[in-house]
Amino acid sequence: MIRAVPQEPAAAPAPAPAPPAEGRRSGRRRDRRGSGVRERRRLETHDRIVDAAAELFAERGFDAVSVVEIAQRAGVVEKTVFNHFPVKEGLVLSADPPMRAALLHAVATRPAGESVAAAAGTFVVRAMTMLGAPEAAEGVAAMARVVRGSRTLQAREREILGEITAALAAQIRAETGADDGAVEPELTASAVTALYGRLLELARDRALAGVTGPALADELRTAGRRGLSLLQFGLAGYAKRR
Repeated sequence: MIRAVPQEPAAAPAPAPAPPAEGRRSGRRRDRRGSGVRERRRLETHDRIVDAAAELFAERGFDAVSVVEIAQRAGVVEKTVFNHFPVKEGLVLSADPPMRAALLHAVATRPAGESVAAAAGTFVVRAMTMLGAPEAAEGVAAMARVVRGSRTLQAREREILGEITAALAAQIRAETGADDGAVEPELTASAVTALYGRLLELARDRALAGVTGPALADELRTAGRRGLSLLQFGLAGYAKRR
């Protein structure tokens, strides 16, 4: 039987919409080792653009900053910014977040007898709990301020969540052989990504309120486990009228 409450994970990948800022920087430095001169310069330019954008967005908000201003702050021309980021929103939200590939992988590699809801939901809870890591606090709060201050980014984030939902539903449909009229793949995928979206917003709410570290991780884990229980065992017993 699948447990409604998973064991505490030893480690899990952090989701893309709110990665720890320091983790992103160290990752880029690792990528440079062994690279050629041209590639190192490209990565350095990429970093300058990202850092310049982050500074400007924090100062004035996403919608009030132009790509020209980002280029000037980074010491490059506008075309260079677009070479690295075809759309401005890409400076904040990845068009192909690692979250999508990791979620699909968790579902595809789940053990025999485990449901899609259990595998995907457990992955989401573990990943979101990682936002309680001390080094993630600044990144979560900064992302919350930037995204919530921009209707453009909020709309793009909803689009990305919809794309993840569609990708998961397609994988479920392919695995189960469900026909085109079956509603189960989309319902399951939508429930999983709804849990992800709600935990992300909870993390942002609490980070902005100054809750970080183990306290935030505990809140996310507790809320996530309640959501996971509903995913696994359904809504039949939830909110019955008395």
